[in-house]
Amino acid sequence: MAAKTNPFQFLQQVRAEVAKVVWPTRREVMLTTVMVFIMASLTAVFFFIVDLIIRTGLQALLGMFG
Repeated sequence: MAAKTNPFQFLQQVRAEVAKVVWPTRREVMLTTVMVFIMASLTAVFFFIVDLIIRTGLQALLGMFG
């Protein structure tokens, strides 16, 4: 069971924990954002190609029987 603290102690603890946070630099945020967009684009291209291959294969397969 958690120990009870009054609101003032709670705010002190919150401030102490926030002070421990290492915030990213602007450069790190930009670099990470660019990497996310690149990875999302590569994933979209990959699934587009896979979809194209499956669609072409199914059309060829159905064309043989239709």
